[in-house]
Order: sequence, then C-alpha cells, then structure tokens
Amino acid sequence: MKILMVLTSHDKLGDTGKKTGFWVEEFATPYYVLAGAGAEITLASPKGGQPPIDPSSTTEDAQTEATKRFDADEELQKKLSETVKLEDVDAKDYDGVFYPGGHGPMWDLTNDLKSISLIEDFNSQLKPMAFVCHAPAALANVEDHKEPLVRGKNVTGFANSEEVAVGLVKVVPFLLEDKMNQLGANYSKGKDWGSYVVVDGKLITGQNPASSEKAARELVRLLQK
Repeated sequence: MKILMVLTSHDKLGDTGKKTGFWVEEFATPYYVLAGAGAEITLASPKGGQPPIDPSSTTEDAQTEATKRFDADEELQKKLSETVKLEDVDAKDYDGVFYPGGHGPMWDLTNDLKSISLIEDFNSQLKPMAFVCHAPAALANVEDHKEPLVRGKNVTGFANSEEVAVGLVKVVPFLLEDKMNQLGANYSKGKDWGSYVVVDGKLITGQNPASSEKAARELVRLLQK
C-alpha cells in the first residue's frame, strides 16, 4: 500500500497574530496506524519542507500515546521536515490519501489548486480518501463532473459547536459544518470531542482529533478490500 499524507503549509491563525498549522495528533495517530498496516507513506505539503505544527496541539492536554511516540521518533521528525511539494505529486503513484487537520488547511488547502486537482484525480481513479477534523475544508472547491464532490455525500468534520468551544468562530475563514451544508453535503456529527467517522463509498471523514485513529483504520479497511 502506498499512501500519500497531505499537510498544510499555513501557519497564521487569521488576524490574531497567533500561529496555527497541522494538529500533531491527527498526523501521528494515522501515520502509525497506516505504517503499522504495512503502508509506505509519502508526506507532502504545498510548500514542501517542514509543515507548521499548531502550537495548541503540543500542550499537555492534547497529548496521546501517538503524540508521545512522535515526540521520541527522530526518524519520523526528520521525514516530516522534508515533505515533498504537492506540485511534484501524482495521484496515480498512490493507492490512497490522508489529510490531517488543524486549522491551517482552512486557509491553504481549501484553495490550493494542486491539492484540488489531486483530490479530483484520486476521486476519478476511485481511490479511498480520508480527511479529519478541519481537513474536509480541502474538499470545499473540489468538483466531480462540474458539481461539488461532496454534494449528496454523507460527511462530517469539525462541528460548529466545537469551533465555538475553541473560540475561533470569528477567526476562521468559514465554519466547516456550514460550508458542507452549503455545498449540499449530508453533514452529520457525533458528540463534541468524541470519535465520529463517516464513510461514503471511498470518502472517509472524521469529525475531530478523537476521530483520527478510526478514520485511518477505515482507510486501511478500504485499501485491503
């Protein structure tokens, strides 16, 4: 199994003067699940090199077994610091793709033309795709036969109530739950901060950081079918 993981290159949290990026847990947990299933994983980002880590995801209360493992994993840290540029990636070289969240993707991956075309290629090649937490924002401008890819599809993603809880409703460029509904997706959610994953055909979406492990396991399940 060859899997591509696409990370954000965006590090500015709107106009707050604070930093954002990708959420460590949503990268580390799926990475170890996929690697543990024997996958060969390529890491990519729009700008290449070291993707920014959301500082909020390194606080004590955000730690999990996987993040602690990552903190001690010099090999993976080095690999992460050398992500390939998205423009050098071709969907045909991979069996599936995983997009970790964090707030960063809402700014860059939502509008990144290479990311958009990449997802459209994975979709047309009928390959499984997984997006966790804020990463479904990367689907906002993706089309399938000139219609929004998510129209009529069952999806989830970071809930409005969760965005309210973290106090960033006025900071993010849009609310993910609202965006999915505007695009005609069948958005649903579980309990705030609980694991909730929706699978529709080859499309896997997870609601929040707690959903990252299950989303990765669903990706493995579809790849092993």
